[in-house]
Amino acid sequence: MFSADFSVVLPEVVLAVYAMLALIFAVYTRKDGHGPMLTWVTALVFAIIAVWISLSAGDTQMAFGGMFVEDGFARFAKVTVLISAAAVLLISQGYLEKHGLLRFEYPVLIALAVLGMMVMVSASDLMTLYMGLELQSLSLYVVAALRRDSVKSTEAGLKYFVLGALSSGLLLYGASLTYGYAGTTLFSGIIQVAQEGASLGLLFGLVFMAAGLAFKVSAAPFHMWTPDVYEGSPTPVTAFFATAPKVAAMALFARLLFDGFGNAIGDWSQIVAFLSVISMFLGAIAAIGQRNIKRLMAYSSIAHMGFALMGLAAGTVFGVQAMLIYMAIYVVMNVGTFAFILSLEKEGRPVTDIDALHQYARTEPTKALAVLVLMFSLAGVPPLVGFFGKFYVLRAAYDAGLAWLAIAGVIASVIGAFYYLRIVYYMYFGEDRDSLDRVSSPVLWGALVLSAVILVGGIVNLFGIEGIAASAAATLVN
Repeated sequence: MFSADFSVVLPEVVLAVYAMLALIFAVYTRKDGHGPMLTWVTALVFAIIAVWISLSAGDTQMAFGGMFVEDGFARFAKVTVLISAAAVLLISQGYLEKHGLLRFEYPVLIALAVLGMMVMVSASDLMTLYMGLELQSLSLYVVAALRRDSVKSTEAGLKYFVLGALSSGLLLYGASLTYGYAGTTLFSGIIQVAQEGASLGLLFGLVFMAAGLAFKVSAAPFHMWTPDVYEGSPTPVTAFFATAPKVAAMALFARLLFDGFGNAIGDWSQIVAFLSVISMFLGAIAAIGQRNIKRLMAYSSIAHMGFALMGLAAGTVFGVQAMLIYMAIYVVMNVGTFAFILSLEKEGRPVTDIDALHQYARTEPTKALAVLVLMFSLAGVPPLVGFFGKFYVLRAAYDAGLAWLAIAGVIASVIGAFYYLRIVYYMYFGEDRDSLDRVSSPVLWGALVLSAVILVGGIVNLFGIEGIAASAAATLVN
């Protein structure tokens, strides 16, 4: 029995063993020089585990008495998390090394955070859910305050920690209520209790847990930490916050709703639709006044999480498929955008003010064209891949009878297009100003151009993601 359980969690065990060995190796040898090597090795380990998981696709498997599930949905989320984490590590290395921040702890903490995310998306029990969530969160609290000599970075880490503790408290309170009324922490037991319709106590438990998870995906009105943490954290850390943790938290949200409360869709659909509308409009409107590109991307992420939640609000297989497609596209767009932000420097110092982008296309025409593709895709301009992501979630909402939500999504998308197109306007038609430094980093240039190529080339068949997401969604909604 133990060997069968162990084989199901083997990828997680391998990553945990790697993180501990890397930590011991760095501590007991010369610490200072191991940052670059561990970064590359960790990215390679992520890539190998992602390939391993994708090749080991098969039937749904349960482990540890139903507390851990390995199915198509978990595999899709894990592969997306691992690939995005590997990409962020690679684009981060040059920046961190140049600014003296590439300590060996950084890749080890990222590995532990990713391990927590892998446990989260396979959680089929309230205790497993919390263990994975806290492993991820505790690692990210430290990473947010990585720049110890910066007041803003320390403030970002402290804000994330305090508000994260608050959200964890809400989640735990909701979990305890759910356990009290369901008599079990297993999702399979909760869904049976809710078969005749969720009781008031179960609904209160769901509301508190939804509030805790809404914090993790930075959905409004639980978004308050996002702009300050995005701005204060070192840019590579912000890039990581904007990608892998979002995918894992959204997958966990879907897992809880469908595996635990799948018989009460009519009850929680309203909650998720509310979060979706508030997030889309707050993200779209609040970003308009931002001059710092990292804060702008924070509000952008809030709006995008609103669109992803629209797929969940539909409560259907197609809605989950649309959410998975949206998150995969969102990760590609963000990796490219942050590769661009990491390359912005003036006189050797990082630049985050969008006013510095005036006439950028004159000195960097290739990069400007790639950024144009990224911004148009983030805005949802057809025929780029970003448009298809929004089209899928809008269609899922409409098909589920939530036409008002789809209309609200279209309006929010039009409002949000302003601040993306403003960046393009500055790059091509802005005022004459001192140009930025030409940062020659093949990794950053490659990540930026590759993401732009994916967003253009994917309009043919989305690189087959549509079919994979459909089969992944079918394993969750059964």
